Amino acid sequence: MIITLKKETPQQEINKIIAQLETNGFKVVDIVNDGVHILGVLGETSFLEEQNIGANHWVASVTRITAPYKKASREFHPQDTIVDVNGIKIGGKEKIVIIGGPCSVESKEQIMDIAEGVALAGAKMLRGGAYKHRTSPYAFQGLESTGIAYLVAAKQKFKLPIVSEITTIDKMEEFVANVDVIQVGARNMQNIELLKALGKINKPVLLKRGLSSTVEEWLMSAEYILAAGNSQVILCERGIRTFEKATRNTLDLSVIPLIKKMSHLPIIVDPSHATGHWELVEAMSLAAIAAGADGLLIEVHNNPQNALSDGQQSLKLKNFAALIDNGRKIARVIGRDI
Repeated sequence: MIITLKKETPQQEINKIIAQLETNGFKVVDIVNDGVHILGVLGETSFLEEQNIGANHWVASVTRITAPYKKASREFHPQDTIVDVNGIKIGGKEKIVIIGGPCSVESKEQIMDIAEGVALAGAKMLRGGAYKHRTSPYAFQGLESTGIAYLVAAKQKFKLPIVSEITTIDKMEEFVANVDVIQVGARNMQNIELLKALGKINKPVLLKRGLSSTVEEWLMSAEYILAAGNSQVILCERGIRTFEKATRNTLDLSVIPLIKKMSHLPIIVDPSHATGHWELVEAMSLAAIAAGADGLLIEVHNNPQNALSDGQQSLKLKNFAALIDNGRKIARVIGRDI
């Protein structure tokens, strides 16, 4: 971190600032250039807040020279992290993992039918919501524990690891016992206590980007999980809120190569929530593959017209199978496979 002081700063104030930093364990290098003191602060500065330092009357500017996230940063972890889910590897440069399933588990028959279709199409994992965070309190909130039980039954029959969203810490034991990849939804991306709790378990965590979150805020949320001890974090871009109303959200495809540059964590894309329209899902999926995504999280339903949630953005099983076939063609062009 570099702290530039105002030219008229008295020496006693300079000494006071340096002493305070050194008391907190930092090494401070004082460089004087044309009468201006520039303090180089060496050490673990990630917990130092620029705003607090900048509040000092004598401070002209504060500049970070390393990312505030350390464990999530490629600077400190140059090798790609590969998350292993029951032998299915997410990350690296070879395979692209397709995850398909309904927004909500509605019945045992429904999830079994969809799981069979998803497996036949070539997907490697099954997604399904049992506990649902919905905008309206009157919307379908999920089957909860019954939904988890149905997902487990589908997993056992079709050999598909399952992905489902946790909404509260009190469900942690149930999710650790039954779910292969625990999803953190966009609304919970900055639920700090939940992130800390997920950092203490030995399960992969799929962290969705918040509704209006910056890339740094997203990576800082990942940092909470990593800092608590869980290295198995998968990032998921699901579109962000902008002024545009033509789609449900705005899919930020540029974030894929950006994350690859900034972080070692694998990144997948959810084109269903990003667009909100099933007709756009395949095109955005192919674009995500071309951009370097490590996987796709796609909503699939056997009867979208009567779905209890997000039917308008769900693919029918035949369209899902076609997407995977076309995705393989794009993947081969960039030296990968599905």
